[in-house]
Amino acid sequence: METLYDVQQLLKQFGVYVYVGKRIYDIELMQIELKNFYDSCLIDRDVYLTARRILTREHRIEESREENK
Repeated sequence: METLYDVQQLLKQFGVYVYVGKRIYDIELMQIELKNFYDSCLIDRDVYLTARRILTREHRIEESREENK
């Protein structure tokens, strides 16, 4: 797992499709869903940490894009 798309595919395995309309909000909602999966023991720690790292990186990218507008 290396990209935001990969995290989306992980969420789809559980029937979760995230589209709020603004990318940064999508990422934040994905973080919430991912945490819920981990807390429910549906995904293991390594998968959770990898996906969390990807989402954190993408969130920072989106924040910097918004600041540069």
